[in-house]
Amino acid sequence: MSVSPKSVCDQPVFNELFKAHSRTIRNHIYYKCGDPDQAEDIMQEAFIRLWNNCKKIILEKARAFLYKASTNLFLNQVEHQKVRLAYSKLSHRDRNHESPDFILEEKEFMIKLQNAIADLTEAQREVFLLNRIDKKTYNEIAEMLGISVKAVEKRMHNALKKLRKIIKNI
Repeated sequence: MSVSPKSVCDQPVFNELFKAHSRTIRNHIYYKCGDPDQAEDIMQEAFIRLWNNCKKIILEKARAFLYKASTNLFLNQVEHQKVRLAYSKLSHRDRNHESPDFILEEKEFMIKLQNAIADLTEAQREVFLLNRIDKKTYNEIAEMLGISVKAVEKRMHNALKKLRKIIKNI
Protein backbone atom coordinates (compact mmCIF):
# COMPACT_ATOMS: atom_id res chain seq x y z
CA MET A 1 0.00 0.00 0.00
CA SER A 2 1.66 3.21 -1.13
CA VAL A 3 1.59 6.25 1.12
CA SER A 4 0.15 9.40 -0.42
CA PRO A 5 2.66 12.28 -0.51
CA LYS A 6 -0.07 14.57 0.81
CA SER A 7 -1.43 13.99 4.29
CA VAL A 8 -4.77 15.08 5.70
CA CYS A 9 -2.77 16.25 8.74
CA ASP A 10 -1.03 18.92 6.66
CA GLN A 11 -2.76 22.25 7.32
CA PRO A 12 -2.83 23.38 3.63
CA VAL A 13 -4.24 20.01 2.53
CA PHE A 14 -6.88 20.11 5.27
CA ASN A 15 -7.81 23.69 4.32
CA GLU A 16 -8.20 22.62 0.69
CA LEU A 17 -10.44 19.71 1.76
CA PHE A 18 -12.56 22.14 3.76
CA LYS A 19 -12.90 24.54 0.84
CA ALA A 20 -13.75 21.73 -1.55
CA HIS A 21 -16.28 19.82 0.56
CA SER A 22 -17.75 21.97 3.35
CA ARG A 23 -20.64 23.28 1.25
CA THR A 24 -21.71 19.88 -0.06
CA ILE A 25 -21.42 18.28 3.39
CA ARG A 26 -23.53 21.09 4.86
CA ASN A 27 -26.13 20.70 2.08
CA HIS A 28 -26.09 16.93 2.52
CA ILE A 29 -27.07 17.33 6.19
CA TYR A 30 -29.41 20.26 5.52
CA TYR A 31 -31.45 18.06 3.19
CA LYS A 32 -31.76 15.58 6.02
CA CYS A 33 -32.72 17.98 8.82
CA GLY A 34 -34.06 21.19 7.28
CA ASP A 35 -32.20 23.34 9.82
CA PRO A 36 -29.30 25.35 8.39
CA ASP A 37 -27.75 25.99 11.82
CA GLN A 38 -27.84 22.29 12.72
CA ALA A 39 -26.38 21.40 9.31
CA GLU A 40 -23.56 23.92 9.80
CA ASP A 41 -22.77 22.52 13.28
CA ILE A 42 -22.72 18.93 12.04
CA MET A 43 -20.51 19.85 9.07
CA GLN A 44 -18.01 21.55 11.39
CA GLU A 45 -18.05 18.60 13.80
CA ALA A 46 -17.37 16.21 10.90
CA PHE A 47 -14.31 18.26 9.93
CA ILE A 48 -13.15 18.26 13.57
CA ARG A 49 -13.40 14.47 13.58
CA LEU A 50 -11.45 14.35 10.32
CA TRP A 51 -8.72 16.52 11.87
CA ASN A 52 -8.64 14.43 15.07
CA ASN A 53 -8.32 11.23 13.02
CA CYS A 54 -6.13 12.66 10.24
CA LYS A 55 -3.30 10.15 10.83
CA LYS A 56 -5.69 7.24 10.27
CA ILE A 57 -7.35 8.56 7.11
CA ILE A 58 -5.70 8.62 3.72
CA LEU A 59 -6.38 11.65 1.55
CA GLU A 60 -8.31 9.66 -1.06
CA LYS A 61 -10.81 8.49 1.60
CA ALA A 62 -11.27 11.86 3.35
CA ARG A 63 -14.40 12.82 1.41
CA ALA A 64 -16.11 9.49 2.14
CA PHE A 65 -15.10 9.84 5.80
CA LEU A 66 -16.71 13.30 5.95
CA TYR A 67 -19.98 12.05 4.50
CA LYS A 68 -20.07 9.05 6.81
CA ALA A 69 -19.14 11.08 9.90
CA SER A 70 -21.69 13.80 9.17
CA THR A 71 -24.43 11.23 8.57
CA ASN A 72 -23.58 9.44 11.80
CA LEU A 73 -23.55 12.72 13.73
CA PHE A 74 -26.97 13.59 12.33
CA LEU A 75 -28.40 10.17 13.18
CA ASN A 76 -27.09 10.46 16.73
CA GLN A 77 -28.90 13.80 17.16
CA VAL A 78 -32.27 12.57 15.89
CA GLU A 79 -32.23 9.06 17.25
CA HIS A 80 -35.89 8.92 18.30
CA GLN A 81 -37.33 11.87 16.39
CA LYS A 82 -39.23 11.91 13.13
CA VAL A 83 -37.48 14.25 10.74
CA ARG A 84 -39.47 16.38 8.35
CA LEU A 85 -37.84 18.76 6.00
CA ALA A 86 -39.68 21.98 5.21
CA TYR A 87 -38.79 22.78 1.66
CA SER A 88 -37.29 26.25 1.78
CA LYS A 89 -39.20 28.96 0.02
CA LEU A 90 -37.95 29.93 -3.35
CA SER A 91 -37.05 33.56 -3.65
CA HIS A 92 -39.74 35.41 -5.51
CA ARG A 93 -38.93 38.51 -7.42
CA ASP A 94 -41.56 41.19 -7.87
CA ARG A 95 -43.68 40.08 -10.76
CA ASN A 96 -45.98 42.99 -11.46
CA HIS A 97 -46.63 41.75 -14.97
CA GLU A 98 -48.37 38.60 -13.71
CA SER A 99 -52.02 38.44 -12.81
CA PRO A 100 -53.08 38.08 -9.17
CA ASP A 101 -54.73 34.75 -10.09
CA PHE A 102 -51.43 33.42 -11.43
CA ILE A 103 -49.57 34.55 -8.30
CA LEU A 104 -52.17 32.87 -6.08
CA GLU A 105 -52.02 29.65 -8.10
CA GLU A 106 -48.23 29.71 -7.94
CA LYS A 107 -48.27 30.12 -4.14
CA GLU A 108 -50.76 27.27 -3.80
CA PHE A 109 -48.62 25.09 -6.05
CA MET A 110 -45.47 25.88 -4.03
CA ILE A 111 -47.25 24.95 -0.78
CA LYS A 112 -48.47 21.74 -2.38
CA LEU A 113 -44.95 20.99 -3.66
CA GLN A 114 -43.35 21.71 -0.28
CA ASN A 115 -45.82 19.43 1.48
CA ALA A 116 -45.34 16.72 -1.14
CA ILE A 117 -41.55 16.83 -0.76
CA ALA A 118 -41.88 16.81 3.03
CA ASP A 119 -44.08 13.69 2.78
CA LEU A 120 -41.37 11.73 0.96
CA THR A 121 -39.36 9.31 3.03
CA GLU A 122 -36.03 10.66 4.22
CA ALA A 123 -34.15 8.48 1.70
CA GLN A 124 -36.36 9.57 -1.21
CA ARG A 125 -36.25 13.25 -0.20
CA GLU A 126 -32.47 13.20 0.16
CA VAL A 127 -31.89 11.64 -3.27
CA PHE A 128 -34.50 13.88 -4.92
CA LEU A 129 -33.02 17.11 -3.50
CA LEU A 130 -29.41 16.12 -4.16
CA ASN A 131 -30.29 15.38 -7.79
CA ARG A 132 -32.72 18.21 -8.50
CA ILE A 133 -31.31 21.02 -6.34
CA ASP A 134 -27.58 20.24 -6.12
CA LYS A 135 -27.54 18.78 -9.64
CA LYS A 136 -25.63 15.67 -8.49
CA THR A 137 -25.55 12.66 -10.78
CA TYR A 138 -26.80 9.28 -9.61
CA ASN A 139 -23.18 8.07 -9.44
CA GLU A 140 -22.18 11.00 -7.23
CA ILE A 141 -25.19 10.48 -4.97
CA ALA A 142 -24.46 6.76 -4.69
CA GLU A 143 -20.86 7.49 -3.69
CA MET A 144 -21.91 10.16 -1.18
CA LEU A 145 -24.50 7.95 0.50
CA GLY A 146 -22.55 4.71 0.25
CA ILE A 147 -25.28 2.91 -1.71
CA SER A 148 -25.53 1.45 -5.20
CA VAL A 149 -26.57 3.44 -8.25
CA LYS A 150 -29.54 1.07 -8.57
CA ALA A 151 -30.65 2.03 -5.05
CA VAL A 152 -30.42 5.72 -6.01
CA GLU A 153 -32.46 5.05 -9.16
CA LYS A 154 -35.10 3.17 -7.15
CA ARG A 155 -35.36 5.95 -4.55
CA MET A 156 -35.66 8.60 -7.25
CA HIS A 157 -38.25 6.54 -9.15
CA ASN A 158 -40.35 6.13 -6.00
CA ALA A 159 -39.99 9.81 -5.11
CA LEU A 160 -41.08 10.96 -8.58
CA LYS A 161 -43.92 8.47 -8.62
CA LYS A 162 -45.20 9.74 -5.27
CA LEU A 163 -44.79 13.40 -6.30
CA ARG A 164 -46.64 12.82 -9.59
CA LYS A 165 -49.46 11.18 -7.72
CA ILE A 166 -49.79 14.13 -5.32
CA ILE A 167 -49.17 16.91 -7.83
CA LYS A 168 -50.38 16.49 -11.36
CA ASN A 169 -48.08 17.71 -14.17
CA ILE A 170 -44.99 18.07 -12.01
